[in-house]
Amino acid sequence: MPEKQDFKSTQFEFAAHIRNPDINAAPNGIEDRRMGIYRELFFNNIEGFLSSSFPVLRSLYNEEQWLELARSFYALHRCQTPYFLEISREFIDYLQSEHEMRDCDLPFMFELAHYEWAELALHVSEQEVDLTDVDAEGDLLEGHPVMSPLAWLLTYQYPVHRISEEFQPDKPSAEPGCIIVYRDGDDDVQFSEVNVITAKLLQLIDNNDNMSSRTALEMIAEELPNLNQEAVITGGKDILEGLRDKGIILGIQKSS
Repeated sequence: MPEKQDFKSTQFEFAAHIRNPDINAAPNGIEDRRMGIYRELFFNNIEGFLSSSFPVLRSLYNEEQWLELARSFYALHRCQTPYFLEISREFIDYLQSEHEMRDCDLPFMFELAHYEWAELALHVSEQEVDLTDVDAEGDLLEGHPVMSPLAWLLTYQYPVHRISEEFQPDKPSAEPGCIIVYRDGDDDVQFSEVNVITAKLLQLIDNNDNMSSRTALEMIAEELPNLNQEAVITGGKDILEGLRDKGIILGIQKSS
């Protein structure tokens, strides 16, 4: 039993040192040159994955700033999954709940990271599109539209899809930006920017089983007295047809 306890203690010391060598000493009896190989290998694997998962965010930092961010995540965050592809999700959790903003951090960093994570998550998703209960050619206005599980409606305060080294807004947009990130028929991840009314329509449909688009559009028109109801309904139908053409909407729910 003492030997097992000593081995476990050594394992914890080894892991703690690998994660944060500035604070945690290496286990006794191990040459520092050997430990250095592990320190570099483990951290470089994590940092490399973060760089490839968040290329735009990475481009906004210099080398020192980015490595400091990656190392703080590596040292401080306790991941809840052993799967390598989930590291990006864990990084999002870290930024949202644990990261302390630095002077070099930009106000939109979390939203930008979340947007980049969504692209990766959809790209590797194993979610299947089930058309069993879907009428692909059904009337989108009179029926209940079915949205693809590989299409996510996301709302951001910053125009994250346009951020780059050349464009870095210092304050939120006047109105929230609504983006549908989706995987198309060729398994490529795309995005479609939609207005607030379209986002409201999709949310109403998603939150109300069996509600027709016509009913949802009539509800929206009541909130927009300055717009003609028929114009809202006609415009909404055209938008839904466009979303079906892109594969964002699969069709309508079949009658039971």
